[in-house]
Amino acid sequence: MLTRFLINFGEKKKFDREAFAVMSGGVGIICNILLAVFKFAVGKLSGSISITADALNNLSDVASNGVTIVGARLSKKPVDKEHPFGHGRMEYISALAVSALILIMGFELAKSSVQKIINPEELNFSFVYIIILGASILVKLWMAYFNNRLYKHTDNINLKAVRQDSLNDCISTGATILALCITHIFKIAWIDGAIGLCVAVIILLGGIDIAKEIISPLLGQPPKKELVDNIERIMLEPEYILGVHDLIVHDYGPGRIIASAHAEVPSNIDVMKLHDIIDNVESKINKELGIIMCIHMDPIVVDDKEVDRYKALAKEIIEDYDSDFTFHDFRVVKGETHTNLIFDLIIPFCDDSEKAKISADLTKRFKEKDSSLELVMVIEHSFI
Repeated sequence: MLTRFLINFGEKKKFDREAFAVMSGGVGIICNILLAVFKFAVGKLSGSISITADALNNLSDVASNGVTIVGARLSKKPVDKEHPFGHGRMEYISALAVSALILIMGFELAKSSVQKIINPEELNFSFVYIIILGASILVKLWMAYFNNRLYKHTDNINLKAVRQDSLNDCISTGATILALCITHIFKIAWIDGAIGLCVAVIILLGGIDIAKEIISPLLGQPPKKELVDNIERIMLEPEYILGVHDLIVHDYGPGRIIASAHAEVPSNIDVMKLHDIIDNVESKINKELGIIMCIHMDPIVVDDKEVDRYKALAKEIIEDYDSDFTFHDFRVVKGETHTNLIFDLIIPFCDDSEKAKISADLTKRFKEKDSSLELVMVIEHSFI
């Protein structure tokens, strides 16, 4: 069945994100409407706030499924004058809307549960209610499994949010069954509200986790290591690209990635030849990874024994100071009284006071090796 939703993407085959999201939303709407109708009926007959709240939860899920479909449609819209990078981030925005609906539902359930604790009411117990609620758990488990399969094939964050919502519903309905049983056996009327409040907290925490995960790509999170490794692998394949640095990846939504990087190339090779190599690399990255790539050429001196000696010294000192530090754009400028070592130092994220200390410490260590050395060093963070 899944192969019907395959589309060609370069040399690879990928699943159609929009088709899967629409299919997920359609199936979810049908299942959640049926569950909501049955639970509303059971909640009305039993007088249980937990069951009624569970029905409202399913009704809110219908809205979530609708948002998933709308988000999928909008995210696939082509580029236009107002949005030259496309509409891919609508997938993230729609997923954020789903998490907002989850949070609203959790808040409303918490409010109703508190009222039920303050003013408890006797519940009407029936094994028919338990059977109906148990069946709804099975339906929601199937929906979680179904959306998880779709998510694994497409990496669509909407489907992950819907999957988590289905698992939350299983917990919510399970707690409702527990409330009915405890109330019936021990005659503790307020337990229904107490369990409903616990479920509300679980739902709220789940909604917050989903929202945090969605907000990260909207704010600009680092790219996945696998993607970085693939870009660097392709860039380093040609003979005359000796190193890669300052790789920056901009995510405008799934399948809409733009990246830039600096490629270190020998300064003694014809620039037209190097330009042709860079063009081929950009084209290959676009073809294999679907990324629009822009590569800047950084010429470096090769086969210079003095530069190599200073560079080896810098590598020894910096790695000894912190093995997580790297450097690039290394140059040597000799003067009558001193020698400037010019380079960019890449460090893990830290505050400005730490940068000042690192600069002072490294300057001292270089001076201990050779008092004529002066560091012209730019300390920066990696974007990956």
